[in-house]
Amino acid sequence: MQIRTDDPAAPHVAALLAHHLEELASVMGEHAFALDAGGLSSPEVTFWTAWRGEVLAGFAALKALGANDGEVKSMRAAPSARRTGAGRALLDHIVAEARARGYGALYLETGTADLHGPAIALYHSAGFVSCGPFAGYEPSPHNQFMMLAL
Repeated sequence: MQIRTDDPAAPHVAALLAHHLEELASVMGEHAFALDAGGLSSPEVTFWTAWRGEVLAGFAALKALGANDGEVKSMRAAPSARRTGAGRALLDHIVAEARARGYGALYLETGTADLHGPAIALYHSAGFVSCGPFAGYEPSPHNQFMMLAL
């Protein structure tokens, strides 16, 4: 698995990002806070893609929350890469980068629908625990918040 810094507006990302946004909107409605290519291109966000050879296996991003903390943004394994370790590789990469930046904590917001189950299990296995809303998020039945002390 190769992970590289990438452009979220690149053509090779477009279909997977569109799928990600549409799926989240279908189960979370207005409570889906995943970023589109424009949001993922902002200066405080670093975006990576994961590759198995020439095949896109997934993407993820890390958003700086000030100088001391970060947020996992828009993590997604491609449907063909589910259960292959792509999600774990991306999450491990983000955690390592957050530690290298000297962050004290890494936060994330995710959904509560059944389709979020595998991601939630992945986050728990990496040491993330439930926490309250952060960075201006509002609680809802469709969202949950997690953090990892670094």
